[in-house]
Amino acid sequence: MLRSILRKIVEMLLVMLAASFLTFFLTWLSPGDPAEIYFECRGISPSNEILEEMRKKMGLDQPFILQYLHWLADMTTLDAGISLRTGEPVADMIQRRFAMTFKLSLVAIGVMFVFSFFLGILATLKAGRFTDYIIRFFSFAAISVPDFWLGLMLILSFIVTFHWFKLTDPYAPESVVLPALTLAIPLIGRYTRQIQAVISEEMTREYVVGARARGCREWTIVLFHVLPGVLAGLATLFGLSCALLLGGTVIVETIFSWPGLGSMAIESITHRDYPVIQAYVLIMVCIYVSINFIADVIAELLDPRLRLSGGQ
Repeated sequence: MLRSILRKIVEMLLVMLAASFLTFFLTWLSPGDPAEIYFECRGISPSNEILEEMRKKMGLDQPFILQYLHWLADMTTLDAGISLRTGEPVADMIQRRFAMTFKLSLVAIGVMFVFSFFLGILATLKAGRFTDYIIRFFSFAAISVPDFWLGLMLILSFIVTFHWFKLTDPYAPESVVLPALTLAIPLIGRYTRQIQAVISEEMTREYVVGARARGCREWTIVLFHVLPGVLAGLATLFGLSCALLLGGTVIVETIFSWPGLGSMAIESITHRDYPVIQAYVLIMVCIYVSINFIADVIAELLDPRLRLSGGQ
């Protein structure tokens, strides 16, 4: 298993390195001069001499490969440069915004985890009954509803109509409820069906038939016999969903005016704030690759067959 983990670490570092080069190369090809953008955001019309001086200060007069190596060296020390739009260190912006995105994602993951397992197990135990059909209808509806429409409907219902929540203070504890539900409901619908399918297939195994013959109840078989065996297969799926929530909350954060990484990315793209865009993309890559690595390790720990096969 140790050899498998070391191999995955090497692969993870190679993916991050390739992503960093591609990110820097694409922003380097993007239209616009960062020095000019810096002055435009401040309403200044600089002379050619001042522009040349700013380009030298930013290192834009150096060859591409040197620019990339200097930028990569700075990123390894968590120095992402200065925002062209605000003049604030990018690392401070990301640290502040990441805390808000992490808070939102953590609540959404908790809601998704609890309800998807509960509904999936309940649908399995009530297979073919009215409860099963209700859960199926909810799952299909939740998967089909777009995030932006669901968020707008929640705002219309619970903010405009009932006045239960407010959008004015994103730092209030109750402000996380509606955006977290907007993120969690589609995932609940997706994983409820997947959990039900996996458990239903496992319920046909011989050891389940043997447990029934010994007089074990259905819920006991599901919770203590079937569920531990299917967790390894679901660990990777849940890991990818966690990464998706941390990096894919752009629409929801925009709708609810949530000051997270997604809304920061939209603002940076609008104003062509290249240092912030570069740091955001690289952080998202690191999050996806790291969570995928952690999910693979957890899956190997839960499933001895994966440990014996080296994670394959």
